[in-house]
Amino acid sequence: MMHRDFRAGLRRLRLAVGIAAGLVALALAPAPACAQAQGFQSTAPYAILMDYDTGAVLYEKAADDLMVPASMAKLMTLEILFKEMAEGKVKPDDEFLISEGAWRRGGGPSGGSSMFAQLNSKVKVSDLIPGIAVQSGNDAAIAVAEGLAGSEGAFATRMTTRARELGLQKSTFANATGIPDPDQRVTARELALLARHIIRTYPEQYKVFAQREFTWNKIRQQNRNPLLTLDVGADGLKTGNVGESGFGLVGSAVQNGQRLITVLNGLKTSKDRSEEARRILNWGFRSFEMKEVFPAGAAIGEAKVFGGEPGEVKLVAKGPVRVLVPRTGNERLSGKVVYQGPLRPPVSAGQEVGRLRINRGDIQVLDLPLYADEDAQPGKLTKRAFDSATELAVGFVRSKFQKSGS
Repeated sequence: MMHRDFRAGLRRLRLAVGIAAGLVALALAPAPACAQAQGFQSTAPYAILMDYDTGAVLYEKAADDLMVPASMAKLMTLEILFKEMAEGKVKPDDEFLISEGAWRRGGGPSGGSSMFAQLNSKVKVSDLIPGIAVQSGNDAAIAVAEGLAGSEGAFATRMTTRARELGLQKSTFANATGIPDPDQRVTARELALLARHIIRTYPEQYKVFAQREFTWNKIRQQNRNPLLTLDVGADGLKTGNVGESGFGLVGSAVQNGQRLITVLNGLKTSKDRSEEARRILNWGFRSFEMKEVFPAGAAIGEAKVFGGEPGEVKLVAKGPVRVLVPRTGNERLSGKVVYQGPLRPPVSAGQEVGRLRINRGDIQVLDLPLYADEDAQPGKLTKRAFDSATELAVGFVRSKFQKSGS
C-alpha cells in the first residue's frame, strides 16, 4: 500500500517527495481543534457526532467499542426491507403474517415495545414500517424478518452479511428486534454510518422516522424519539433501551442546511438521553463551519504508474474537498493520500485508484475516494524495463528500512 502523508493548506500547497520511502508531504494551515480542547465532553459512555455530507467526525468517545444496540438494531432490519423495496422485490401492499412466534416474543404478551398486531393477522409492509420506525414494534420486526427470510435466525445472519456489504466490519446481529443477545453487538461509529447510508439511499422511506405517532389496532402510540419534540431540527431516527445497554439513540437533525448525525448509548435515564442528544447536536451546529481544502478539479496528489505513459497520474476528488473546522482553534490537520501501487496500466481517467484521509489529532474527519485525472497506457519496452529496475531498487531500500526498524 503506497501512502502519501501530507499537510495541506487552505490557501497554499507545498509538495515534497521522498522516493525511497514513497512518501509525499503536503503542508497544511491551522485547522480544527478537538472537541475536548474546546471544552466539550459527552456524559454518554459511547458517543459520536458526524457531519452527514462529508462524513467528518466532530466528536467521538469509545466510538469503536462494541456495545449493546437494543432497538437501535432495528435500523438494520429496516435497511434490508428498504433495499428489497428499492429493488422491486417487495411492494408496500405486500402482506406479512404475524406468526405465533412474532406475537408471543414481540406482541402484547411479551411486555416489550409492540405494534400490538393481532395473532395470525396479515399486515401490509406499508404499516409494518411505521410499526418498527415509530412504535419500535418487536412484533413488526419479527414479521418482517420471517417474511423476508423465512425465520428470524436466517434473517439475523443476513443482517450481519449486509453489515459487511456496507463496510460495517465489527457489528454482528442475532435478531431483528434488538432483544438482548450476547452475539448482538454494534459500535457507535457503525450505527452512524448505517444511519448516513439510510438517509442517503432511501430518502423517501427515511421520512417515516419523523412521523410523530402511529395508530394500529386502535392503539395510538407516540414516536419514541425524544428529539422530535425538541427545537433542534430533528427528523430521525431510532432509540434503544434495555437494562444491559442503558438508554441510547441514533439521531439526526438539520439546521441551516447542514445535517448532523449523532449516536449515544449507555445513559442512565431517558431524560439524560434527551438532554445529552440535544446538547451534542447544538454544540456541533454552533461550533463548526465548513472550509474548502481543495477546489474542484485540484490535483490532490499523484500516483505512480508502473511502466506507464505517463509515468504518474494526478489524483482528484469529485467536486471540492471540504472539511468542517471549529470557528475557534489552532490545531493542524494531518492527512495522507493512500493507494495500492504502483498502479498497473492501463489506467482510465475517472477510475478510482486511492483515498484521501484527513485527521484532526487522532480523529479521522474525512475519507474520500480519489480518481485518476487522465489515462495511462502501457509504455515502451525501455520504459517498462526502467520502471522494473527502479521498483526493484526501491523495494530493496524499503526492506532495509523495515529490517532496521524491526
